[in-house]
Amino acid sequence: MLVRIDHASPVGLGEQVAASVRRAVAEGSLPKGRRLPAARALAKSLDINMHTVLRGYQILKEEGLIEMRPGRGAVVSAAAPDRALAVDACRHFVHLARHAGLSGPEILSMVETHLRS
Repeated sequence: MLVRIDHASPVGLGEQVAASVRRAVAEGSLPKGRRLPAARALAKSLDINMHTVLRGYQILKEEGLIEMRPGRGAVVSAAAPDRALAVDACRHFVHLARHAGLSGPEILSMVETHLRS
């Protein structure tokens, strides 16, 4: 699995780690059940702090894309492929809505309207 980060990007490094993994899951190159690299090893290869990698992994855990297993590390969850596409689409939608000038409550209202239809 290839994780790429851009130190010049305004996006936080932890989010960049999460985005790389999310993309790999959505594309199918990181299948369910696959173990992610150990945070320490990935941090060393990217020349970033281990806690930054763990922050990225925590984001993915909160999105339901990975499971953190004591002694086994981070593993891609069974629901991850479908969830990764939905999370990616949601992030893209929110970005577009914010760019269009919509506020948080307006975005939530829009989503709630479409949930009912």
